[in-house]
Amino acid sequence: MTLLQDARDLQGEIAALRHDLHREPEIGLDLPRTQERVLAALDGLGFEVTTGTETTSVTAVLRGGALPREATRPVVLLRADMDGLPVQERSGVDYTSRIDGAMHACGHDLHTAMLVGAATLLADRRHTLAGDVVLMFQPGEEGFDGAAHMVREGVLDAAGRRADAAYALHVFSSLAPHGQFVTRPGVMMSASDGLFVTVHGAGGHGSAPHLAKDPVTVAAEMVLALQTMLTRQFDMFDPAVITVGKLAAGAKRNVIPDTAEFDATIRTFSDAHRARMQQVVPRLLEGIAYAHGLEAEVRYEAEYPLTVTDLAETDFAEGSIAELFDGRHARLAQPLSGSEDFSRILAEVPGSFIGLSAVPPGTDPATTAFNHSPFATFDDSVLADGAALYAHLALTRSAELAPRL
Repeated sequence: MTLLQDARDLQGEIAALRHDLHREPEIGLDLPRTQERVLAALDGLGFEVTTGTETTSVTAVLRGGALPREATRPVVLLRADMDGLPVQERSGVDYTSRIDGAMHACGHDLHTAMLVGAATLLADRRHTLAGDVVLMFQPGEEGFDGAAHMVREGVLDAAGRRADAAYALHVFSSLAPHGQFVTRPGVMMSASDGLFVTVHGAGGHGSAPHLAKDPVTVAAEMVLALQTMLTRQFDMFDPAVITVGKLAAGAKRNVIPDTAEFDATIRTFSDAHRARMQQVVPRLLEGIAYAHGLEAEVRYEAEYPLTVTDLAETDFAEGSIAELFDGRHARLAQPLSGSEDFSRILAEVPGSFIGLSAVPPGTDPATTAFNHSPFATFDDSVLADGAALYAHLALTRSAELAPRL
C-alpha cells in the first residue's frame, strides 16, 4: 500500500484524537492533558521521547534503519503546535470545547493529531528511513513564544546533531479552497510586535476640561496619528499594519480620568521597517503627549520575527505536495499578515511553512469564519493528507540528503 493509502486507513484514529483534543483545549505553555495524550499516542512506536523542562513540550526522535548508526545521518524536524486560544466556542460542532472560555480556534488540534498520525506512518517505515526524524510537539504558539522555549530546551539538536531541514503545517478555516496546500518562498508571514501605551494626565470635572489634563483626547489623537504615520513615513510597497485592539479610560462620563491606555499590534514585512518602527512610534507618541503638556509611557515589545522560508526547502515541499496531491497546490502571491513562532526554527534551520485549507467542502472560503473566530470550523477530511505529507517530507528529504553527508 502507498503512504497516502496507509494514512487514510488511519483517518478514524487521527480524527478521534483530534476530537479529544478539541473538547479539552489548553492555553499557553502548560498543557498537561494535551501532553499526556501525545505521550500515550507515541507509546510503543519506538521513538526516543523527552519532555520539556520549561514547558509541557514533547520531543520525539525516530532513528531510521536505512543507514548504519555510526554514519552521519540526516535530521529532519517536523513541528506541530498544541495550544488553544481564550475564545468561547460557537462553532456548533458535536465535539465542541467543554472548557469555558477556551477553544482550538486556530486548528492546532489538527496539527497535533496529524503529526501523531505521521509518527505511526514513520514508525512503520523505519527500516527505509535514511536518517533521523525529530517530532516537535510545541506548546504556547499563541503569544507565548513556545518555539523559543523549545529551542532553549534543545529541540534543534535532539537527534545528536543540528537538524538539516524543518517543516511545519498549518490549517486554515478560510482563504483557500478545501484541501488546497499553499506555500511561499521567502517572507511568508509578518513580524509581530506589541505596543503598550499609558497617557498620564490629571483628572477633573467633565464640565471644566481646561482645569484638568485630559488623557482621553490625547490618546485618541495618538491612535489616529499612528495610521497617518504609516502613510507618510513608510513606503506603501513595503507594507506595515498597526491595529489598536484595546483602548481604555475612565469610569464615568462626566469625570476626566488621570490616565488613558491603549494596546496595539504592529505587523511589518521587512527587517528594515521593523527596526524603523521601533524608533518612530515612541518618538511620535511621546511628542504628541508633550505637545499637550502630558506624559506618555510607551512600551514597545519585539515579539515574533518574520517567517522566512528557504527557497530550496519550499521547492522541495512543493514537489512533495505535487507527488501526493496533484493539482492541490498554490503559491501565495503575497505574505500573510499573521505571525508565527516557527520563525524561530526557520531562523536556525532551512525549512518551509505549509498551509492547508481545512474549509468544509462546499463552503465559500471567502466568507467562512477565519482562524481565531469563535465560529471557525476545520474539516476532518484533511487530517490523513496532512499526516501523509509530514511523513513523506521526512522520508524523502532524508533520502535526498543522505548521500551528501
